[in-house]
Amino acid sequence: MKFKKILLYSLYSIPLLLVCAALAFKIFQPVQVVPRIRLSPGFSMITQDSDTITNEDMRGKFVIYTFNYTRCPDPCGNINETMQEIQARLDEIDLGGIEVRFITVSFDPAYDTPEVLKAYADSLGADTNQWLFVTEPDPTLLKYTIGGGFKTYYEEKDDGSFAFDPRFVLVDGWGIIRGEYRYRTMAPDADRILRHLGVLSEEVKKSTGTASLAYEAAHYFLCYTP
Repeated sequence: MKFKKILLYSLYSIPLLLVCAALAFKIFQPVQVVPRIRLSPGFSMITQDSDTITNEDMRGKFVIYTFNYTRCPDPCGNINETMQEIQARLDEIDLGGIEVRFITVSFDPAYDTPEVLKAYADSLGADTNQWLFVTEPDPTLLKYTIGGGFKTYYEEKDDGSFAFDPRFVLVDGWGIIRGEYRYRTMAPDADRILRHLGVLSEEVKKSTGTASLAYEAAHYFLCYTP
């Protein structure tokens, strides 16, 4: 009889404790995270050096993607400046040894050959060991990757220019999209992406053991950093 009472008490107590713990987490929010939006698409593309890269080559790295074309007027210049600023300020955050890559994907493969992409990278003074300029020669596959996988709109106009949605996409080392940043202003975009890189690196460092439970709870309760 005594055992049954203890068992009954435990059965009622455990859910209550879980609810209390959940409420406490929601109130105090000890950690913040960046959202897990969806899986990034698989791809195989050609770089400015005529090398082939795939999404699998980016495993274990943080990757910031942008999408434009070399003949683009504004806002592409501003987007490139933001990429340059983020690259220059990476030492402001503790990445815990995780590598960061920058990938600019051209949706104008007919014009943006590897040679053109290389000249474009050189004109920006880009370190192509870290910042890659890529495209896919097949327009259908390119549309599938950019439009379908990265959910980024672009459309060629009659004059050969493109209407498109300027944005940055942050992907983690597991290939999960963790941030989508539509172009608004320059410096705030860099500040926000750098902040999210720092938050993401903290989550990776604490993704094992009991600390990982707090991060899973943060995702469950949508405790997202601004």
